[in-house]
Amino acid sequence: QVQLAESGGGLVQAGGSLRLSCVMSGPFNNYQMGWFRQAPGNEREFVANIVWDYSSVYADNVKGRFTIARDGALKASLQLDNLKSEDTAVYYCFADRTAQIPSGANHDYWGQGTQVTVSS
Repeated sequence: QVQLAESGGGLVQAGGSLRLSCVMSGPFNNYQMGWFRQAPGNEREFVANIVWDYSSVYADNVKGRFTIARDGALKASLQLDNLKSEDTAVYYCFADRTAQIPSGANHDYWGQGTQVTVSS
């Protein structure tokens, strides 16, 4: 059974940094991993993804502040720098076995979510 375990959320002041991690367990190599986030009252929105060949895509509102990376086939991290209050949300890791539209809602596996709170 495939599971995604997330860690690294927390409370930080505006301008600060956090690092999120996502570790996949299970018997398959994934095509891509990435993150969505969901703030209270908002829909879940795409943040970033990274493909097996290490190519990556970012949402415009995090580009230049967030950095996604992979550590082998089963681990990914999201470095959040220069955080703003509007980055406050629950961040969800995802993974796909095959190519899926990164910003689309359909992904094979999801993590449990980790809270990121940015105080102004």
